[in-house]
Amino acid sequence: MPQLVLLAVVGLAAQLVDGALGMAYGVTSSTLLLAIGTNPAAASATVHLAEIGTTLASGVSHWRFGNVDWRVVWRVGVPGALGAFLGATVLSRLATDAAAPVMSGILLALGTYILIRFTFKGLRKDRLGTQERKRFLAPLGLVAGFVDATGGGGWGPVGTPALLASGRMEPRKVIGSIDTSEFLVAIAASLGFLFSLGSAGIDARWVLALLVGGLIAAPIAAWLVRILPARILGSAVGGVIVLTNTRTIIRSEWVGLKGTPAQAWILGALAVVWVLAIAWSVRAHRRELAQERELERLTAEPADLVPTA
Repeated sequence: MPQLVLLAVVGLAAQLVDGALGMAYGVTSSTLLLAIGTNPAAASATVHLAEIGTTLASGVSHWRFGNVDWRVVWRVGVPGALGAFLGATVLSRLATDAAAPVMSGILLALGTYILIRFTFKGLRKDRLGTQERKRFLAPLGLVAGFVDATGGGGWGPVGTPALLASGRMEPRKVIGSIDTSEFLVAIAASLGFLFSLGSAGIDARWVLALLVGGLIAAPIAAWLVRILPARILGSAVGGVIVLTNTRTIIRSEWVGLKGTPAQAWILGALAVVWVLAIAWSVRAHRRELAQERELERLTAEPADLVPTA
């Protein structure tokens, strides 16, 4: 029973972060399952079965709060489902540990770009509201879906930074659309695992515990992403990507710092940088609000000076 309660708490925390930042449910949940001895394919299958319910709840919540662009959902979600089914089939037959550092390096570069741009420049507005191109969304979905199934998580870490980097959508709509389209990915990945593995290694109680925690958190996260300023949200997302993928790289056999004091120092230093970046974004956002209010005041003053008859 304590183990099931822990899984429910992890599911709640993971969905709260995922729904607010567009990533981390699969990564967080899969990490815990691997830590208690679940094999990679069964861990990913368990997480994706739970995600069928959590992503549905998250998608409905984001839709109710106006955070979803349905055109993007379908154009990225359908290729994502195909990639997830293929990834689940591959993972059932092949170890993918060697690919993890390579993908983390790509994501680390994207996360660093997002963190720097949103911290120091804020949201790019010259392309805001223009449509994402299908030739960009389809390959993105295919790759993100494949990574998600083989890594036990990755739809958000791949899709969210790529859409944020394009500068065509508000962060809240990026996160809402990615979370909603993940429903298709979760179904496809689950079918791929069930066809390849059957139900071997999948504990229905674990799936239910993760699902219950996620269902509780989904509407809270959808509300939270709507009220957070875009600049601050972008810095927060960038920091999550940087920390998560740096950890993967330094713990890999390529670097070999797993369990060493150097790992703790590196991650600790990055955490401090992340906190400072968010603090900088908060101050910059307040300055922008003050400037907007001053501009509105100056614009309204001439009308106030016109004598009334």
